[in-house]
Amino acid sequence: MSFKVVFIGAGSIGFTRKLVQDLLGVPEFRDIEIAFTDINPENLDMVTQLCQRDIDHNGLDIKIQSTLDRREALRDARYVLTVVRVGGLDAFQHDVDIPMKYGVDQCVGDTLCAGGLLYAQRGIPVMLDICQDLLEVGEPGAMIFNYANPMAMMTWAANTYGGVQTIGLCHGVQNGHKLMAEALALPQEEIDIICAGINHQTWYLEIKHKGQDIRGELLSALEKHPTISQEEKVRIDVLKRFGYFSTESNGHLSEYLPWYRKRADQLNDWISLDKWIHGESGGYLRVCTEGRSWFQTDFPHWMSEPPANYGPERRGIEHGSYIIEGLETGRVYRGHFNVPNNGVISNLADDAIIEAPGYVDRNGISMPTVGDLPLGCAAICEQSVNVQRLGVLAAVNGDYDLLRQAMLLDPLVGAVCTPPEAWQMTDEMIVALEQWLPQYRSAIAGAKERLSRTDTLIPTKEGYKGAARLKTRSVEELAEDKDSIRALASKHDKG
Repeated sequence: MSFKVVFIGAGSIGFTRKLVQDLLGVPEFRDIEIAFTDINPENLDMVTQLCQRDIDHNGLDIKIQSTLDRREALRDARYVLTVVRVGGLDAFQHDVDIPMKYGVDQCVGDTLCAGGLLYAQRGIPVMLDICQDLLEVGEPGAMIFNYANPMAMMTWAANTYGGVQTIGLCHGVQNGHKLMAEALALPQEEIDIICAGINHQTWYLEIKHKGQDIRGELLSALEKHPTISQEEKVRIDVLKRFGYFSTESNGHLSEYLPWYRKRADQLNDWISLDKWIHGESGGYLRVCTEGRSWFQTDFPHWMSEPPANYGPERRGIEHGSYIIEGLETGRVYRGHFNVPNNGVISNLADDAIIEAPGYVDRNGISMPTVGDLPLGCAAICEQSVNVQRLGVLAAVNGDYDLLRQAMLLDPLVGAVCTPPEAWQMTDEMIVALEQWLPQYRSAIAGAKERLSRTDTLIPTKEGYKGAARLKTRSVEELAEDKDSIRALASKHDKG
């Protein structure tokens, strides 16, 4: 069978390479077309060289279409995988460092909170342009699989305003499943789960081992585990107080709630610095910066290593290739997908992007009704949904009032900032990110004027790096830890 798959933001080198390996591990997909497009010619060239070498090594007659012209890449596409990070690490630096001056200490800053909201303002207009191009030059009925953050807001915009069926995909459910299996000392394949909520705030509603409910055993197992008990304190505390375990990592979850990162002198009580994902201040920015620097230096070494082998047994945990396999071959695949709610979760808003169990076969993607979330879990999700809705509408319409209201209503920003501080912070962010925010041209002019009144500006902690910030390592320092950097690139490089 033959069809075209396009990777937008393909310069996300490790992530793109693994997704291609997953896709071409399906025996029926030996004759598909693959296109890569990115705005960074150097990264695009590197990832194309790596993936083409893998393809050739596996004896497949596929030549990657590699182009800076996104519209040309999308021509005749049936499936599009978006892995974009609009503004790259330069913009991401502002997403993290400006809020830090106001005491908003983010670990990641790409899903909610101040960083996630501004990330959405940059990404959504680009996503809508992608949708328009796909409608005009892609196959009729072409689909987008969105891996780009902020997952819910990007997927919301594409479905509601872009006119393209878009499925948001994340690996949080799978990673949490693995963690619970480790804590419970059980094989992961023997534990059956049902999760529902919103991306990065999805809840394990059912946890069963050989048909027996073991959800009640989880808290004790997590608290007794020597490593997990120290690295996942926020997740364990939320489980203790709300009765359900969250899919998301300690660092991510801590910045979506108002309680754990509001006081600098108490942050270290809730996080671990063993790995960035457990709560380090600006941790994801650090590892992305290190990974980019290291890959540029180490690319020749990557090319000297053996190429990747393809095959069904070498596929990873990402949903994308399995969904395409189900749609094209009819093999049934069950996963957890991000889609418009439309009644799947009955006590969340219908327009929200929810994450819930779904099934894929040749007939499409089916989402069974979940019903009500537990009230406490629903309340946490609904807080975030309200912020997301405001953020999406702000990005689509260039409505600065809505953006500032979203910032006020964000749980962590609201826990730390007064209303004047939140609005001044938003002014600073749109001015710093001006080149990526054309829809806010008039609002940026007003923000510049307000920020010029130095006699009325609210003092900030200029240069403050956060309560648990680690130093970004140089290439020379990274050279002493090549294995961990290479592993990091393959797992977390998404943009």
